[in-house]
Amino acid sequence: CSSWSNCTWPKSKLFVLLFSALSLVLVLYKLTILIVSRKDVLRYTKAFPGPPPNFLFGNMLEFKQDGTDLDKIVDWGKQYPYAYPLWFGPSICFINAHHPDYVKSILTSTGPKDEFGYGFLESWIGGGLLLSKGQKWFRHRRLLTPGFHYDVLKPYVKLMSESAQIMLDKWEKFANTNEVFELFENVSLMTLDTILKCAFSCNSNCQTESGTNAYIKAVFELSSLINLRLRMFPYHSDLIFHLSPHGFRYRKACKVAHSHTGKQEVIQKRKAALKEDSELNRIQAKRYLDFLDILLSARDEKQQSLSVQDVQAEVDTFMFEGHDTTSSGLSFLLYCLARHPEHQRMCREEVTTVLEGKDTMEWEDLNKIPYTTMCIKESLRLYPPVPGIARKLTKPMTFSDGRTLPAGARVGTSVYALHRNSTVWENPEVFDPLRFLPENISKRSPHAFVPFSAGPRNCIGQNFAMNEMKVVIALALKRYQLIEDPAYKPNIVGRLILRSLNGIHIRIKPVDLNG
Repeated sequence: CSSWSNCTWPKSKLFVLLFSALSLVLVLYKLTILIVSRKDVLRYTKAFPGPPPNFLFGNMLEFKQDGTDLDKIVDWGKQYPYAYPLWFGPSICFINAHHPDYVKSILTSTGPKDEFGYGFLESWIGGGLLLSKGQKWFRHRRLLTPGFHYDVLKPYVKLMSESAQIMLDKWEKFANTNEVFELFENVSLMTLDTILKCAFSCNSNCQTESGTNAYIKAVFELSSLINLRLRMFPYHSDLIFHLSPHGFRYRKACKVAHSHTGKQEVIQKRKAALKEDSELNRIQAKRYLDFLDILLSARDEKQQSLSVQDVQAEVDTFMFEGHDTTSSGLSFLLYCLARHPEHQRMCREEVTTVLEGKDTMEWEDLNKIPYTTMCIKESLRLYPPVPGIARKLTKPMTFSDGRTLPAGARVGTSVYALHRNSTVWENPEVFDPLRFLPENISKRSPHAFVPFSAGPRNCIGQNFAMNEMKVVIALALKRYQLIEDPAYKPNIVGRLILRSLNGIHIRIKPVDLNG
């Protein structure tokens, strides 16, 4: 070329050609990996018949997000016993188990949570107990377990009662007008209030502030967007999702969620206050140990503490799991008792006898309400807050019927379908608390009922959750009669947790103490 200007066009053209060629090579490389991966998956899923998938979108096109999807999972369970392949794309497939024999093999293994799906949560809740694996998970689990000892949980019952009373006071306007109202938002605010008190000793006004709570709105948005990523094959790519409008909404919601939990100065200030070894005992004498105290005081066998980043991840995890799952469980429990007044009456009689005129639940009362506890468990059976669990096998697994899966295979437990499996539960759609009488429990596999998972990676906070459900339902039944409105039936969907597309609605009226 005689001059730079004369060479500009050819160089630009060359750059475009090189970029196009590299892009084509990258696409072919990704396509090759996808095809090889798909062949591997097809080979080991051959022994598991299931619903026919679409090549690109798997079985996801079958799910309409209209409140019928979980029923479809149950129906497929009737058609394909024990387990069946559930495809999320061309090469992403889970063997979806819905029978106790298979669930036992999966949940008693030490396999980590699968990075697909759960990996989509990492930028939100970090590498805390839910998402971590290997030695990191083992170390964190060991360090956090003392935080859920009954000595720590005991003073939380008073805090749970206080938060519940604020919510129930707000309900008086509905009791006096016989107005239908939506439960989930009310209960979410109450469980958020409780978790802030128990985790950070923070007395918020979240239940009495006007408008929609920003954190709860962000959690709802994040849950919906992660569910969308799972269902849409192109969004499995981090790059494509990041560049999409949904990716922008996800990052915005993450920022809001972290603004409520990511207060580094709070963590650093509390850390400084806990420097002395005797500080924990002094705090427990003055008030109670909260979750942040436990996290910052935890030491392993080498006297190493959790890093600030690890503490932050555990805080984010506990905030999400401690409030959102419990609000789901409580909302559906209130709905169940509204639908079944005969069981509601028996619970109320039991609670009234135990409380003896008190306006609050105490630690000693929690084990004195066996019938109410059975109703809680039956509600958790029909409406498990976490409808599915996913794992990745680290070694080959042979199931009770002789079928096997290799290391690297993805396996899932459909808790919702397991809890409604007609080969395990007689009349599974019927609300029957007597299923949880000791003599009936003994006839079933312990892995037939797993609302808090099971095995080494079971829910570390299950006693916290059960205590809160007992406290709230007892105080609610003492004050109000719960009444179903047949015009409002929940359209149930799985969005990380069990939700209703149209909310959960009931009516209430004051309890007549004389009648």
